[in-house]
Amino acid sequence: MKQMALGRRQFFIGLGAAALGGFQRAGAQGEGRIVLGQSAAFTGPAAQLGVQFNLGAKLFFDQLNAQGGVGRRMVEIRTMDDGYEPDRCAENTRKLIADEVFALFGYIGTPTSLAALPLFTREKVPFFGPFTGAEALRQPFNRLIFHVRASYYDETALIVRQLTNLGLKKIAVFYQNDAYGKAGLDGVNRALAELKLAAVATATVERNSTDVKAAVDKLVSAQPDAVVQIAAYAGSAAFVRAARKAGYGGTFYNVSFVGTQALADELGKDGAGVVVSQVVPSPYQPSRQITREFLEAIKKGGDKVQPNYSSMEGYLAARIFTEGLRQAQGSGKLTRESFIAGTEAIGNQVISGFPVSFSATSHAASKFVEMSMLTGDGRVRT
Repeated sequence: MKQMALGRRQFFIGLGAAALGGFQRAGAQGEGRIVLGQSAAFTGPAAQLGVQFNLGAKLFFDQLNAQGGVGRRMVEIRTMDDGYEPDRCAENTRKLIADEVFALFGYIGTPTSLAALPLFTREKVPFFGPFTGAEALRQPFNRLIFHVRASYYDETALIVRQLTNLGLKKIAVFYQNDAYGKAGLDGVNRALAELKLAAVATATVERNSTDVKAAVDKLVSAQPDAVVQIAAYAGSAAFVRAARKAGYGGTFYNVSFVGTQALADELGKDGAGVVVSQVVPSPYQPSRQITREFLEAIKKGGDKVQPNYSSMEGYLAARIFTEGLRQAQGSGKLTRESFIAGTEAIGNQVISGFPVSFSATSHAASKFVEMSMLTGDGRVRT
């Protein structure tokens, strides 16, 4: 299993390095092209999140382009690596905007997206499908931002509800010490407060770190029934492994940003019983239309794409983005403003079996959340 995880990690690092070659400074909106800019982690401890999301989105756009694109215009994603660090993301965003990309797409993470927020707001560049559920990107409303996924409030509310329904009320929180972790902590505290409960203990890990000793010592000594984890996969996996070694026998719950397959790869057999909330349908169950389309697309030409929740989210984001483009194209000239209006005009629709809702006052497409569990053999079941 360790060899398999190592192989997968090397595979994705190689793909991430290849993806970085896609960025070149030039006039982005050349004839026949709609160029999107993506700053994401393609190297470092959070690399699988960026690589997998990008592969899923590119899978959809490549097949869209093979069918003539949108109004005979091809869709291209230009990628820049930020290593999941806000300062690098801000610099990448400046370069992408200067290169006149049509929109920013699929940014990975809360602290990085928040670093980009004032830049794209000032330049009036649409920001579509960020891989984060943070409330700070939802309130106050910003008409440039379009969310495909449910919020961390939605995810943590379901986690707390499920735990308390099982009679598990001593809940601790292990969170990343940044805007992402604090957004998740806020969601857990909010859900607990509604039940007149409070976290029995909290502890942190730094972003891009696996130094969890202090957090394990603090939380294990509190003897919680369950630990809700708000961190990326490397830190979460390190905590699970160290907590179990310290004798903790409770349950671990994670929000979707952890990267489910990445977490499973990191934990191997130690992942058995670890729970992850999900904001997109299972990529493994073809009973849903969007999953059938995703798996069929992989079969037709996505040999580099591993079906998992992160690549599925990229594919779904690309699918919904394209619907906004089509709405805008039908109204006349394609501009950033017509794209915003066109995406709002989607309204309440079921796209490939996935319900979405956009309007002039709400750009949060979905509240879909369900729970999944790692099985300890690299698999995930819902």
